[in-house]
Amino acid sequence: MKMQTRAKPSNRAIAAVCGLLVGVALLSCATPALAADCRVGAYALDADGTAIDIAPSRGETLRWRRIDGGSGELTRAQDDTWISTRGWTGQSDGHRAAFHGCDGLEFDGKPAHRIALSVRESTFVGHDGTRLAGRLLLPPGDGKSPIVVLVHGSEIDSALDWDWMQRLLPAAGVGAFVYDKRGTGRSQGTYTQDFDVLADDAVAAAKEARRLAGARAGRIGFRGASQGGWVAPLAAARTHVDFAIVVFGLAVSPLQEDHEAVEFQMRAKGHGDDEIREAWTVSDAAGAMVASGFEHKHVEAFIAARAAARGKPWYPDLRGNISQVVLPMPDEELRKTKRIAFPMSPEELRVRGPVYVVGTPFHYDPTPVLRATKTPQLWVLGGQDQDAPSAETLRRLHALADAGAPIATALFPRGEHGMTEVEPGPDGEPVAVGYPSGYLRMLLDFARDGRLHDGYGDAVLGGRREH
Repeated sequence: MKMQTRAKPSNRAIAAVCGLLVGVALLSCATPALAADCRVGAYALDADGTAIDIAPSRGETLRWRRIDGGSGELTRAQDDTWISTRGWTGQSDGHRAAFHGCDGLEFDGKPAHRIALSVRESTFVGHDGTRLAGRLLLPPGDGKSPIVVLVHGSEIDSALDWDWMQRLLPAAGVGAFVYDKRGTGRSQGTYTQDFDVLADDAVAAAKEARRLAGARAGRIGFRGASQGGWVAPLAAARTHVDFAIVVFGLAVSPLQEDHEAVEFQMRAKGHGDDEIREAWTVSDAAGAMVASGFEHKHVEAFIAARAAARGKPWYPDLRGNISQVVLPMPDEELRKTKRIAFPMSPEELRVRGPVYVVGTPFHYDPTPVLRATKTPQLWVLGGQDQDAPSAETLRRLHALADAGAPIATALFPRGEHGMTEVEPGPDGEPVAVGYPSGYLRMLLDFARDGRLHDGYGDAVLGGRREH
């Protein structure tokens, strides 16, 4: 599955370079030097307490976000103010910011102060004794707080540096525990996309969050994003937590994800059933090749399917998640491709990507885990998610809920991967303009008491809403 990008410059154009797949592309769009910028933090407007998060972004820019879904990229102007552009569009939105040292902010001329979150750094032991780096952030004060353990997607960037929810959730009264997955950031171990290993790490993270919070620990649960949508329910089945939240995740296998992505993308280009079936002969061959670790017979089958498809009118529109990466690769390069030996540094991953299997269980079926779950779950999906299309996942989740599983769903019709809200850009391609209204409030509500209410923007709610 495509990675949950922490700094998402433009959506479709950048996704081909910086959006990452489950067990496939391993690139990074982050600029680690900026993650240490002292201006990064959660602020509250003095006038009404509105929380604004300032996060690192690409290059020399910063990014602001609010609970209402508003977001923009901040670029420094000559007078030392910062000019905002709407979402990821590059178009001015009229907002301006100014920083006063490391703790003061003016947003649209209104003063704001840094929120004094309670922050505790930690090192804890994950699967097979691997030491992982984590951080607990709680709202100010000494009262009990719900805590969301942030389970990452397939990215190799440091979650400690780049996961902005670690600040915005506590700024709104819900604690967060964030950690670097094994082989990334400050954590030790070998990078992997083995769901079993990652689920054990998430269980250890929840245990550490409880330990650090002590008497302040209230409800605790997981939030799994993208690939974390497979990992979080698996972790919830292995330990006691009060809830699990999945955002832009899938209730189908990684290979089925690619199958559905091809259909979604080709329908968007105006292709019909016959052309989609033809395209699947290529994309399914690509998936079988990658899932096999580039076994000779599967490589040759893909090469043959690709050769037969070249020249077909639909061929230029074939993307998928796996196909888009392997289609341009020459025959001989495919024949020489093997599994990469790990561990590797992030720089090596960036240079030697993009198509290598790193433990991804491509045939993993999440249905048995979801059918047996006793943990209340909320699945938040996007209707415009081209990389993890939501239709089949919603169908399966609703069937499970009808059979008694404690699963609630919410579909934001204009939500893309990353749960950014999109609209057509000047060239007709979708561009991200922010986050859906109600998206973050929904996560906060479910973490607080496991209940969903009305009024989450244009979200379509389904499944079992009361737990």
